[in-house]
Amino acid sequence: MSNNLFSKKHFDILIVEDEPILAMAMEVKLKKLGFSVSGIATSPDNAILHTNNNHPDLAIIDINLNASKTGIEVACYMWKNFNIPIIFLTSYYNDKILNQAMEAEPYAYLIKPCKNEELKVAINTALHKHQFFFKNKNLINSQNNKYIQIEQNIKFDLINTELYVDEKIVKLTKTEKKLFEILTSQAGKIVSFDTIFNFIWREDVYDLSKLRSLIYRVKTKLNFNPFESFYEEGYRIKTLEKTN
Repeated sequence: MSNNLFSKKHFDILIVEDEPILAMAMEVKLKKLGFSVSGIATSPDNAILHTNNNHPDLAIIDINLNASKTGIEVACYMWKNFNIPIIFLTSYYNDKILNQAMEAEPYAYLIKPCKNEELKVAINTALHKHQFFFKNKNLINSQNNKYIQIEQNIKFDLINTELYVDEKIVKLTKTEKKLFEILTSQAGKIVSFDTIFNFIWREDVYDLSKLRSLIYRVKTKLNFNPFESFYEEGYRIKTLEKTN
């Protein structure tokens, strides 16, 4: 992904689709919607090669690529190595596939055929959310604040997203890490319920009971409540001070 993502006026989108006719139709559709296409990859290997060489700003990926690797595996590679935001576009859907797809942390999951407006909204929303969260993370890194001190014996490593208690790493689930990541990235501020929920689960409509359940699990694991709750607003991480 380009280092100048936050100042770009156009974004390069990679299409990963094993059927050339559908891929070309998607290219035409994206250009009509005002987006740039960095390329078309009709196989997992081509998609990975293109990503390594071009670092697209976003990828639209069909899950079923009729190859040894699935679109989900390709998406996981892009996300883990380059933090490229993913939109899945597929005609094949069930709960099992959807759960597997979530491993790539997609910003959207669209069912073929999708309308132009649905596609445009999904792309713009994905880019906006991606910029917001990574711009915030880059700001933390540039300020050289490595830790957020929650209690005298509890701190969160902002760079490596690890929680320490008595200088020992606490094993956190992916969602628990994301909870600390979003709250510590805005230490001292109340983070709204919908912002937290969207960052963790990538869903626009938040389920407060689901979020509260996650909060409860963390509190139980630590035998301490590191969060402040604000009625009808959100949560704030408890902190002592920032240390380098």
